[in-house]
Amino acid sequence: MCTTCGCGSDEVKIEGADPHEHVHADGTRHSHSHEHAYVPAHSHAPGTSAKRMVQIEQDILAKNNAYAAQNRAFFAGRRVFTLNLVSSPGSGKTTLLCKTIEQLRGNQHVTVIEGDQQTSQDAERIRATGAPAIQINTGKGCHLDAHMIGHALEQLDLPERSLLMIENVGNLVCPAAFDLGEAHKVVILSVTEGEDKPIKYPDMFRAASLMLLNKCDLLPHLDFSVKEAIAYARRVNPAIEIIEVSAKTGAGMAEWLDWIERKSSGE
Repeated sequence: MCTTCGCGSDEVKIEGADPHEHVHADGTRHSHSHEHAYVPAHSHAPGTSAKRMVQIEQDILAKNNAYAAQNRAFFAGRRVFTLNLVSSPGSGKTTLLCKTIEQLRGNQHVTVIEGDQQTSQDAERIRATGAPAIQINTGKGCHLDAHMIGHALEQLDLPERSLLMIENVGNLVCPAAFDLGEAHKVVILSVTEGEDKPIKYPDMFRAASLMLLNKCDLLPHLDFSVKEAIAYARRVNPAIEIIEVSAKTGAGMAEWLDWIERKSSGE
């Protein structure tokens, strides 16, 4: 996680928030009266001892979990079903998300929180589908955390009984450890990646409830074993559910939407 990966201490920008108000990752606030626009990612002092690094890591996660509990209570109060979409870069999760929104149109209100280090391109793609979206740029930070999500929620008007999709920063390491208050993590693995990703990044696949094996329309052109990928995923997480999908052809989308319906209904 971030105490070892070296992500920086740049301030995080949340689209639409007041740039003059901010709060630090340790919870200390500047003397402002209400919401906060910037949340600096935690920094890492060179030469820190292993014991101190463990303590820093524990403190960061404890504070994150407290914010996640607040988010979860907010979602429960409004009956908002929240999914945290995680993957490595280039897995196709934004395209898959756009396709999901299009197919849910008229049946489910979807709101999106987009996480990227820079640019608002993905949020703009989401808005083009008609769904409201807010962008969080993490700078050098390699993941979203629960505090960032809490501040993003201040910029959104989430209808009751709606669906919130959080598209995390492309990274299979740090997002595994950071609870955002979501109901489930959904990990997207593209067939253009290696079958062994689940055993190379076991924490992420262990934390996920569902694996979407994406870009399956490319299988005829690739040397990729679906059987091995599934076996590796279930080696680290025997309970993980797996759906093979293609955002391009629509294959597997009905099963994916059914999964959302079942889980949002409390299964």
